[in-house]
Amino acid sequence: MTASLRSDPSKALVVAGFGVGQIAAFASSFYLMGVLGDPIARDLALSPGFVFATVSLSLAAPAFLAPAVARRIDAEGGARTLLVSHLVFALGLALLGYARDGAGLAAAMLVMGLGMAYGLSPTPFAILVSLYGQAARRPITGVALIGGLGSTVGWPVTAWLADELGWRGACFAWAVVHLALFPLMAGICPDTPGHAVGDERSRPEAVRWDRPMVQLAVLFACAWFVSTCMSAHLPRLLSGFGLPMAAATVAAGWMGLAAVSARFLEFTVLRSLPPLATARAATLMHPAGAAALAGLGGRGAEAMAVAQGLGNGMLTVAKGVLPLHLWGPRNYAYRSALIGRPAMIAQAAGPAVYALLLERSAWLALAVSSGLCLVMFAMTFGLIRRDPAPQETVIA
Repeated sequence: MTASLRSDPSKALVVAGFGVGQIAAFASSFYLMGVLGDPIARDLALSPGFVFATVSLSLAAPAFLAPAVARRIDAEGGARTLLVSHLVFALGLALLGYARDGAGLAAAMLVMGLGMAYGLSPTPFAILVSLYGQAARRPITGVALIGGLGSTVGWPVTAWLADELGWRGACFAWAVVHLALFPLMAGICPDTPGHAVGDERSRPEAVRWDRPMVQLAVLFACAWFVSTCMSAHLPRLLSGFGLPMAAATVAAGWMGLAAVSARFLEFTVLRSLPPLATARAATLMHPAGAAALAGLGGRGAEAMAVAQGLGNGMLTVAKGVLPLHLWGPRNYAYRSALIGRPAMIAQAAGPAVYALLLERSAWLALAVSSGLCLVMFAMTFGLIRRDPAPQETVIA
């Protein structure tokens, strides 16, 4: 931790605790099927396509649930929501461990989707904004930095658990982790101010879809589409430019390290820069890596992976910080949920769409993802920091 967090032990404890909770949440949901999907398909006599369709189902659920969850966070504070998320994750993982057929698998993944709507990064970010207001940028970055280890920790831990206990045992073990985290989070999660029912600030009419809202929604929809595509298909994309698959997989591994490094830079060196400036730079990282890959072929694979990781790491922070920077803390959770809903839908569709593009041509796939990043770059212009009007009206 740096000096400002060391000077406030309670803040450091909250950031560290939330970060550990995010590692467990992402490792046991978003990244879980990357390790367990194939064993589950074999054991339940299901096609891998069906298994990963249930993953898309779980990813789509937060898109529909997040605004309602965010309204509750704005009204009541987010502590209770974050605590409940660990119980919901534990239930979903237990159901997954007991699944005997496709219907049981789908039901478990729907519960996991509910857990993601309650407990992934928007909830701790909203709590931090409630606690620290405009000063929440660094705590948000700190939680994103620690939580970014979800894949780095989750994939090998899940693989080890599956080797030792089988895929069902791995699910039950992650459920126990969430149950153990519940009292830990209850001890460190501070009460956060909400708005009482009937409070003027809690009305749904307090947020409207203006041009900056639309721009950020487009920006993050494109960003999460590209990010999910790269998480699912980067080794295949690199192999399309002449790299053997084994080497492509090794090169793709640089993406996760670069993403964590970007968040560390945001936490330290880049924290004095305007968040719009770092977000704008982040949108150009993928096209820069694509240029290296197109120009150098397989020799540019590491540059592509590092550029994608840097951009994704910076944009993860930007998604939490930009709504706060542009509109302030009022209705932060609900506004962020509205902005993020198209991103969640795009994220669910991304792997399947990009697979079709890769079947046509690796060059086509690279051109599409780079073009979307240039759209993101365009969306960063014309965004002016302002306070919301006292009597905003909504169309949401």
